[in-house]
Amino acid sequence: MRRNRNVKIVATLGPASSDYNMIRALHEAGADVFRLNMSHGTHDKIGELHATIRQVEEDLDSPIGILADLQGPKLRVGEFANGAEELIEGADFRLDLEDAAGDVSRVRLPHPEIFAALEPGASLLVNDGKIRLKVKDCGADFANCEVVIGGTISNRKGVNVPDVLLPLAALSEKDLADLEFVCELGVDWLALSFVQRAKDVWDARDLVRGRAAVLSKIEKPSAVSSFDEILDASDGIMVARGDLGVELPVQNVPPIQKRLVRRCRAAAKPVIVATQMLESMIESPMPTRAEVSDVATAIYEGSDAIMLSAESAAGEYPIEAVTTMDNVAQEVESDPTYTEIIESSRVASRTSVADGIVAAAREIAETTEIKAICCFTQSGTTALLTARERPRVPIIAMTSQVSTARRLALTWGTFCVKTGELDRFKGAVVSAARAARSSGLATETDQIVVTAGVPFNIPGTTNILRVAPCEERLIYASDPE
Repeated sequence: MRRNRNVKIVATLGPASSDYNMIRALHEAGADVFRLNMSHGTHDKIGELHATIRQVEEDLDSPIGILADLQGPKLRVGEFANGAEELIEGADFRLDLEDAAGDVSRVRLPHPEIFAALEPGASLLVNDGKIRLKVKDCGADFANCEVVIGGTISNRKGVNVPDVLLPLAALSEKDLADLEFVCELGVDWLALSFVQRAKDVWDARDLVRGRAAVLSKIEKPSAVSSFDEILDASDGIMVARGDLGVELPVQNVPPIQKRLVRRCRAAAKPVIVATQMLESMIESPMPTRAEVSDVATAIYEGSDAIMLSAESAAGEYPIEAVTTMDNVAQEVESDPTYTEIIESSRVASRTSVADGIVAAAREIAETTEIKAICCFTQSGTTALLTARERPRVPIIAMTSQVSTARRLALTWGTFCVKTGELDRFKGAVVSAARAARSSGLATETDQIVVTAGVPFNIPGTTNILRVAPCEERLIYASDPE
């Protein structure tokens, strides 16, 4: 299913979008990748959603990516005797390991690893940052704090520790079980929460063993500080702006988003911009103008994908939310300013033969009447390098690997076509011409650029480029091999 846009749309599935008809409608409306949130739902339910997506994929003959998002460690306070208390600015409040129910002066924090890492002056944020505590003194089992910003604190509210690198693994016991389950199930992407350092990603990769591509969620200040190392260890990145906006001053988030997107583009790794993009559409059929501008900004920056969370998972208007994103994307990408911004922010990389091939393909396509760039790819690397160039013409990614086609559903501008095994370049050109014609991207009188690696079916061998006619008779006449 070819889209009239380059940016991809990720839609989270949930109670509002769990049956075949809705999932199919969401894909037809524009969702390229479906997100399974492992924080909600049993393994049986996740398995049912996975099977339904694959059924839609088969029925529509359209590769669909599936992203499983692990929950990560959840740091929460204990329970209060009264269910909730009102903390007053300037008051003292204690966090400790005692089993007693909490009151207005203290509450249990059942995470000794937090106390081990705290220092006086550190901040603790409760309930998505609505309450801010400052540590006055602390020990192995307590932290005496001052209430800097007060408010209502209640049972099991989440705790963020922005100033400290916590001695916690990114994978909890639940995550380890979920990881193995979804990898065996056959998801295409695995999103890691609570990433603080590159080691968190490498540890996860050891467990994944190549069964899925690994995507790191950037939601903590420590991840921003270690971003280059995390990016190197990851197959893709999610800029999780909601959590970043809790642990960092909100004004810091937009420039961080812009920097991270550019670094991902330079590294030829997919990047998703996520969280609260069309939040009002959970309850309204129309977004706010500010939300539309926010979505447009992520597209202007050259993000590979934009994501819906509760809007499609639990909202009243999931199809309308996807349609809105699709409409915004088409409008932005038709703006001449979009092309100017994308091309001015392109980072030249010429360190390998493959880099040179894809750069030449783009330049040829943009200076002649080329209708599309057709790249043959086994692992997906050639398509990623081609997408990094952000060409003005469509990218047709030809692959014999259905797993590669599904993973590329997250990559900017790629229209994936499943092809049989090939062993000769002429056969590849014929196959590419047919794909360009059947998709409506070219006619028999048009030309395309074809890139491939010889010998075939060996990842990382992109070494050939040809400008080819789309008429098979001309292909055979010009190449007797």
